[in-house]
Amino acid sequence: MTEPDTEPTTLTIRVESAESFFEDALDDLERLESDDVEESHVLSLPDEDALDRVLNPKNLELLRTTLNREPASVRELARFVERDVKNVSTAVNELAELGVVELEAEGRAKRPVVWYDEIEVRYSLRDRDPDSGDRTAGVS
Repeated sequence: MTEPDTEPTTLTIRVESAESFFEDALDDLERLESDDVEESHVLSLPDEDALDRVLNPKNLELLRTTLNREPASVRELARFVERDVKNVSTAVNELAELGVVELEAEGRAKRPVVWYDEIEVRYSLRDRDPDSGDRTAGVS
């Protein structure tokens, strides 16, 4: 398989509060109205635990295998990674609900598709708002 001559497509994952998410969404809407838009694919997650669930080693293996081997079905993906079909199906369906994987109907089977070839994670190390219940500067 040869590498394409096009720029890689990137999925950006941001760990951010709901407030930050809505502020960013408003900024995006303003850019859409001004036609100052570059195509981007962003997944917003609420905390580190959610990030860990999405980017755990087993899910990363599923994403890599789906991108590189292009399985015809979830069952074939499970064979490629040598895991139980039920566990792979559960993981792929959770990733699909988040938009990290697409599931395309192929007859009775669902074909998993990864439409990006890079993941960029954006995470602020700044303390979070103490009123939100997140970490604060006083917590060690």
